[in-house]
Amino acid sequence: MKTNLVLASTSPFRRELLAKVVREFDVAAPEVDETPLVNESPLALVERLAIAKAKALANKFPEHVLIGSDQVAVVEGTILGKPGTEANAIKQLQAMRGKTVTFLTGLAVYDSKQLLLQSCVEPFEVRFRDLSDAEIVAYVKREQPLNCAGSFKSEALGISLFAALRGDDPNTLVGLPLIRLLAMLRSWGINPLLDENTP
Repeated sequence: MKTNLVLASTSPFRRELLAKVVREFDVAAPEVDETPLVNESPLALVERLAIAKAKALANKFPEHVLIGSDQVAVVEGTILGKPGTEANAIKQLQAMRGKTVTFLTGLAVYDSKQLLLQSCVEPFEVRFRDLSDAEIVAYVKREQPLNCAGSFKSEALGISLFAALRGDDPNTLVGLPLIRLLAMLRSWGINPLLDENTP
């Protein structure tokens, strides 16, 4: 069985995650405005954007299963996006030290031929150590997590920043909840374990 899968993302981290379970898939950049709506909750934001990203590519891929995802970090009710600069990354990590941060990852799977949609939001909690300023600065200089929500890469040295992790799927923290994604695909008869497309 061959399924036409498309990852609607420019993230190299999401591409690497999907490649662990599916051998062949297309990748395309969705053109989506990620500005939050007025009074929009973090949970509603990531689910809306995940759906928008998946559906944005439907015209280009009219007979495909499109995968969209979006993630934010939330600490004490405040959304932390991608820092963009070293200074912002340092400020984010200083704000999170000693605290529990919830990462919300929106996931959407859209069948552009049958116009079917599944979506969800997967939470994952990270408790940060009481990091020193020297540790924070050294981490940011060394790993340059400027394009990562929350200013760290959990799959690399970022793990040294944490006291504990809590969630159903560690892949969620990287940006693509594979356990939930695979369950969604199986519900449509797409099973990578039985698919010749899988690694």
